[in-house]
Amino acid sequence: MMLSLVIPVYKNELNLEPLLAELAKLEQRLPGPLEVVFVVDGSPDRCLDLLRARLPAAPFRSRLISLSRNFGSFPAIAAGLEAGAGDYFAVLAADLQEPPELIAQFYEILSRGEADIAFGCRARRSDPWLSELLSRLFWWLYGVFIVAEMPKGGIDVFGCTRQVRDCLLGCPESDTNLIALLIWVGFRRKFVAYERRARSQGKSAWTLRKKLKYSFDSIFNFTDLPVQLLLSVGAGGILVGSVFATVLLFSKLTGGITVPGYSAIVLAIIFFGSLTSLGLGIIGQYLWLTLQNARKRPKYIVAASEQYPEG
Repeated sequence: MMLSLVIPVYKNELNLEPLLAELAKLEQRLPGPLEVVFVVDGSPDRCLDLLRARLPAAPFRSRLISLSRNFGSFPAIAAGLEAGAGDYFAVLAADLQEPPELIAQFYEILSRGEADIAFGCRARRSDPWLSELLSRLFWWLYGVFIVAEMPKGGIDVFGCTRQVRDCLLGCPESDTNLIALLIWVGFRRKFVAYERRARSQGKSAWTLRKKLKYSFDSIFNFTDLPVQLLLSVGAGGILVGSVFATVLLFSKLTGGITVPGYSAIVLAIIFFGSLTSLGLGIIGQYLWLTLQNARKRPKYIVAASEQYPEG
């Protein structure tokens, strides 16, 4: 039973040599054959050239896929999942912050039939304290309000059966959260705790802008909570406004108001103007996601695909 290991590659030039060494060790550890699918996601460095030079001599079977540009981590993973030919599938980051030993644990769980999906849950992170705090806070709130099954520390790596892979590829939506989608499809799950390593080489391409986009996509694709909150705030505003309007009218008729309240008027305009802008932004985000899916553009474009050993 072969395992196809998908590794998206973007700005990981310095990590490739230690990564290939770890994969060679992993190939010896697995009881079944290993296929590694590298997906170069429009990386501007020498990742593609280095992999083309190293993979023919690698002790494991591999595929090298080059996308036409940078489409993002999740589309790159989807490209690797589609190209893989294994009975089981797993995903690993190229920076080795997740230990490759996890993949062997995933294979054992899947091959024994203990679960259809094996998730790696971060019990501890070797990240800066502020980044770790914000990440834990986000995933805790995400688990409370959006996807209840999401672990508090979030998930970065997973393994699954071919059946789950096929279900995942059958969900064509754009700008989604792959992990939340895996939880949505159901099936039997098992969680494996691990400690996330500190990054040893290079600089992370996971910028603040990408993190914010990932957060918004994770929220808007899996809940209507922002719209419900906006509706609740609007209903509450109408109720409070009606009470104040009644009080104001009564005071005006009884002569209780002698000087117009400039400050109150300005504050009311600012508050309700901001609320209107927020509402338009939330509705616009949902409309944008609808447009993205209605276009039915491919999530990625493969520029080249190679297999090692050839043939």
